[in-house]
Amino acid sequence: MEKLKIGNFEFNSRLFIGTGKYENFDIMKKAHDASGTEVVTIALRRVNLENEKENIFNYIDQNKYKILPNTAGCYTAEEAIRTARLARELKLPDWVKLEVIGDKKTLMPDNEETLKATKILVKEGFTVLAYTNDDIVSCKKLEEAGASSVMPLGAPIGSGQGILNQNNIKIILEQAKVPIIVDAGVGTASDAAIAMEIGADGVLLNTGVALAKDSIKMARAMKLAIEAGRDAYLAGRIPKKLYASASSPTEGISK
Repeated sequence: MEKLKIGNFEFNSRLFIGTGKYENFDIMKKAHDASGTEVVTIALRRVNLENEKENIFNYIDQNKYKILPNTAGCYTAEEAIRTARLARELKLPDWVKLEVIGDKKTLMPDNEETLKATKILVKEGFTVLAYTNDDIVSCKKLEEAGASSVMPLGAPIGSGQGILNQNNIKIILEQAKVPIIVDAGVGTASDAAIAMEIGADGVLLNTGVALAKDSIKMARAMKLAIEAGRDAYLAGRIPKKLYASASSPTEGISK
């Protein structure tokens, strides 16, 4: 199976999964195992490093999972840059999911601040995975600024609405020369499958698993959906037609 390559990192699984909102750390660990992921993302601004019991790093096997630090909770480029540098000081992998929010109510990204932070972090040697909206121009600018992966949202963070604008995602994929990871808005397995079927290189999700009635079963469902969607994309779907087309050939049938 073709591996997903982002900068100098390579993965078999194309599912990235978060660590927030779980009922407890035990369920989180079991969900991660069920998902088959190789990457878990942690919002550093929300980590309690001083409390041993609440320190999430104690519940993640770094021999099994690669931690992707993220800058969730940052509202300026400066905040995001400081958070990325903190990850480096903590000896975490030298990459970052860059997230700069522009509006507290909708949690939509600030593309201008994200672009600014991307340019600086790339110069500092970070492998940047830049989270943005599904704007075609913004995605192109982030790639040109040196982002190793661009992560357009499928829908607003935590909304579970699925892929709202497939056309934009398709155009972003068509133009991109770096991996495109759909991030945010995935609510169930079919949403993940659709993202992969239209050609996304991977999916990052959190709420859809963490807040499911059964997080462990949903994590497994997401794993299978990612695999099925990727296979379907590589296989090539049949074209959509307005009228019926017989499944069996009619030539040679006796009349």
